[in-house]
Amino acid sequence: MIRMLVLLVVVVPVTLWYVAIILWHIYRKTPDAARIADELPRRWAWRLLAAAGVRVVLEHGERIDRGSPQILIANHSSWFDVLALTAVTPGRYVFVAKKEVESIPFLGYTIGACGHIFIDRKNHQAALASLAAARERLSREKPRVIMFPEGTRSATGELQPFKKGAFVLAIETGADIVPVAILGSRDVMRKHSLLIHPGTITVRVGERISVAGVALEGRNKLMDDTRAALAGLLGAPGTTHQGP
Repeated sequence: MIRMLVLLVVVVPVTLWYVAIILWHIYRKTPDAARIADELPRRWAWRLLAAAGVRVVLEHGERIDRGSPQILIANHSSWFDVLALTAVTPGRYVFVAKKEVESIPFLGYTIGACGHIFIDRKNHQAALASLAAARERLSREKPRVIMFPEGTRSATGELQPFKKGAFVLAIETGADIVPVAILGSRDVMRKHSLLIHPGTITVRVGERISVAGVALEGRNKLMDDTRAALAGLLGAPGTTHQGP
């Protein structure tokens, strides 16, 4: 609990400071606005990780290609997953986050202003519009699009069933899929808990999965293959898709 109190003392002023700088540059449309929107969140993430006593180790980072569009598919069991990926993902990156994040005071608006995309999984049409926005960003800027296909944090740490949106997006854009396993984050902070423990988070990048020649009808197999690859990186057995 002491660690949580110390972190809160750091989180609020540090977050407000970075939010103010980012929004100032975006509002003023300064020449550095895009760079600031990429660079400062990394600094913010590293500051919070350091305050929490968390070290992040990146394995096989060279598999993330700065020069081509990729969709990074990651497991999700802790809020610290986002901090770890923000800290170590190279080049331009875009998170696709659940709509509820947008309601976080100050931070939610800033996330949207930086170009990250919110998806409302309770509204099918809105979700399709969000995926269309991600598709446009991939075509125009070729960033790394980061998605958590489980849809929410796993309470047990076990890999949950995947949703199909990321795989439809990959097929429609031709972007390679890169499975990314995040290990150790649940030991730092678990779902439904405010306790934070110092530790090490390992971000382990897998081999890219090409979607060349994959038709939309193949989205379920692509999803299964990606889930199996991610499970392998996590050291857990994969399961297959069931249903239509």
